[in-house]
Amino acid sequence: MSPIAQPNLPSRLDLPLRLGALLVMLLGVGLALLTLSSAAGIWLGAWDWRMALGLLRTANNVGAWLFWVCVVAGAIIAALSMLMNHTARRRLVGYVTAGIVAAGAGYYIPESFRPPEGVNYPMIHDITTNTVNPPAFVDVLPLRGDESNSVVYGGAENVTAEELAALTREAYPDLVERVYDERHADVYRRALNAVNELGWEVVSANFDNRRIEATDTTLWFRFKDDIVITFGTQSNRVVVNARSTSRVGVGDVGANAIRLRKFFALLDSPQTL
Repeated sequence: MSPIAQPNLPSRLDLPLRLGALLVMLLGVGLALLTLSSAAGIWLGAWDWRMALGLLRTANNVGAWLFWVCVVAGAIIAALSMLMNHTARRRLVGYVTAGIVAAGAGYYIPESFRPPEGVNYPMIHDITTNTVNPPAFVDVLPLRGDESNSVVYGGAENVTAEELAALTREAYPDLVERVYDERHADVYRRALNAVNELGWEVVSANFDNRRIEATDTTLWFRFKDDIVITFGTQSNRVVVNARSTSRVGVGDVGANAIRLRKFFALLDSPQTL
């Protein structure tokens, strides 16, 4: 009697390899779509920022292990298909490569919203260079809507004005008023040019009142944050103060402070004429 024929190893692995490659691609693309949907829903008006943050948080929670599952499984599938000289090896490698790249994007985007290593931003969203007499919003108020955060300094439920000032000084000691030994008109022109270069939407620009108000819309979640810039006088010098505050949310992950730093960097640049 002849022995019972056993299927060879390549035949046994054919279906698992094909299914595995497809699964890696589907997992990676699924993670990427979950991440992208958080912003797409806002852009399309399908849901608000709360739903968007929830989706991004979910993607962040599962992103790390899904990415590494795709990497490890994809590497094994690609290696086996090449060793077996599989007839569809190029297609299988293409599937797992697409899955790994998509998973990488789906994992990286939520991670990019995390603070840098060792940096802990306070849970505040109203940053100003003058914590004693913060610049007040005027012309931007009708645009903020009823559900926006209070523009009263320290008006958030989680922090008083004194606590907000202390947290700001501790986290962002570099954000203080700037003094320029120049003409008001020259400083004002540079400030307005800096606002335009940063892509902020100018709500009002009144040289006579020595103030500029603008709105910056974030790319991903389309958050609208408002900025006011004032120009005072001190011993014949120009004193510039600025304030940036988020319309929604509690903590801003440093966004308002970063925004003001960019503004002052341009204002201090001789190229911003």
